[in-house]
Amino acid sequence: MKKPIHIVKIKLNQIIVFVLFSFLLQLGCAPSEKKESLDADVIIYGGTSAAIATAVQLKRMDKSVLIVCPEKHIGGLSTSGLGFTDLGNKSVIGGISKEFYQRVYEHYQDKSAWNWQPRNEYGNEGQGTTAIDDSLKTMWTFEPHVAEKIFENMVKENKIKVLRNKWLNRESGVELKDGKIISITMLDGEKYKGKVFIDATYEGDLMAAAKVNYHVGREANSVYNEQWNGVQKGEYHHSHNFQQLNISPYVIPGDSTSGVLPRISTENPGENGTGDHRVQAYNYRLCTTNAEGNIVPFEKPENYDPAQYELLRRIFRGGRTSMFGGGKIPNKKRDVNNVGPFSSDNIGMNYEYPEASYEKRKEILDEHISYHKGLLYFWGHDESVPERLRVNIKKWGLAKDEFIDNNHWPYQIYVREARRMVGDFVMTENEILGKKEVTKPIGMGSYTMDSHNVQRYITKEGYVQNEGDLGVDADASYQIHLGTILPKKEECKNLIVPVAVSSSHIAYGSIRMEPVFMILGQSAGTLAGMALEEDKSMYDIPFESLSRQLREDGQILEYEPQLEKISE
Repeated sequence: MKKPIHIVKIKLNQIIVFVLFSFLLQLGCAPSEKKESLDADVIIYGGTSAAIATAVQLKRMDKSVLIVCPEKHIGGLSTSGLGFTDLGNKSVIGGISKEFYQRVYEHYQDKSAWNWQPRNEYGNEGQGTTAIDDSLKTMWTFEPHVAEKIFENMVKENKIKVLRNKWLNRESGVELKDGKIISITMLDGEKYKGKVFIDATYEGDLMAAAKVNYHVGREANSVYNEQWNGVQKGEYHHSHNFQQLNISPYVIPGDSTSGVLPRISTENPGENGTGDHRVQAYNYRLCTTNAEGNIVPFEKPENYDPAQYELLRRIFRGGRTSMFGGGKIPNKKRDVNNVGPFSSDNIGMNYEYPEASYEKRKEILDEHISYHKGLLYFWGHDESVPERLRVNIKKWGLAKDEFIDNNHWPYQIYVREARRMVGDFVMTENEILGKKEVTKPIGMGSYTMDSHNVQRYITKEGYVQNEGDLGVDADASYQIHLGTILPKKEECKNLIVPVAVSSSHIAYGSIRMEPVFMILGQSAGTLAGMALEEDKSMYDIPFESLSRQLREDGQILEYEPQLEKISE
């Protein structure tokens, strides 16, 4: 029986369509298909706040993006205890960075967000400015879990794919060809290909594995004609030093043959202004509370050794007691930071961290946690601590509703500084202090050039002293150069580095603030997106075009008046 003519025509049309589609596939021109199969236009390595801002910007520019990160919890320090924002001039914070703080504001407008204290009881001045700004609908202080929720919402809303617990193979996991990264491979063997790569880690691991030039430690002042880089003995800008306490560093006070107390270096501290390998101290930004019902008491670590804190005993005998403090954040919580000459900053114990293997880094982190927990226990139980302080600190503990899957301890240590790229442009104190012009700004900063202590040493007079703690204010907000996030073109043509940026040690002390990382992340995403749209090298995008796009997207590239004083 013959088939109806209309059925034969339909089948013939289907065959023609199938043959045509197969032909297009072979040519690489099939509808909705890319010529080359890539995992994403842009691969972001790292889960910091900068990574999220970069990814959000790229998605808004309709680019495919993939975040691959070692972390389980995204957001970096912003979600790991640093809720008392290092701010400076809030007026220079724009774009996605400002959006984050606006979302914080929106969250705390809901009465249900205030479960441990009424909202009207929370009054706070944060880092020189009002914590809650109703006129700008921004809030600059927040709880860690609130920040994480906001970042996760940003990821969800923008349909950003995040692959967690992925660790870069730092030995052989970066495939390079003709000055470009082709792919990156993780320790589990998974490989990701893209056109542009972003290193959004605090450590600069992808940058280093891509053979981009970088620096660890302090440069000599002579390198960039600076005043505040290098060794700074005798400079006491804060209270985090021994000054005139004249404390002996020896086991038997005054007897150098009796041995040196723990956590004091016997190395030569170096001459003022000279460079060294040393890195400013790390600590954990604890989220503590005294709200009854939400307190997890500070625990005694298994390997607790009170002898590690003998120097603190001598400080108490000398009359110094400011060791435990922090900025107020909502719901009767505090973001606790280092206070005084011997506190949570684990001075001198992180020098290896920037370049260390993952295994060695884990050892360093474990030592920092043990030290910090032991310090908390010491404050509350050692008889050398004045009784009123012991009684007071026992009213406090870790917040039960924070970091609930990590025994209420922050996920991320405060990596204040690790590797710093030596890139297309190096930011120095001269740009921050307004001595040199920035011709290609992609964002602004304003915080004090802040370095925590770098070493604890023995003076020529035979006393213990800290060195490296600085706080140098600029007279005005400053611009950050495009070249700070770009490697030199001859080193790598498709990598952007918005966190381990190209800057001197002391300049990084101001740039390294979470609002600025989000600003630089957005600018990194904009540059990558424009390069993809125009099918050009990032280095060939006209700065005028980039600047125009950044402004349209809310970035602040200049600020008047130029003579505002930045408070610490």
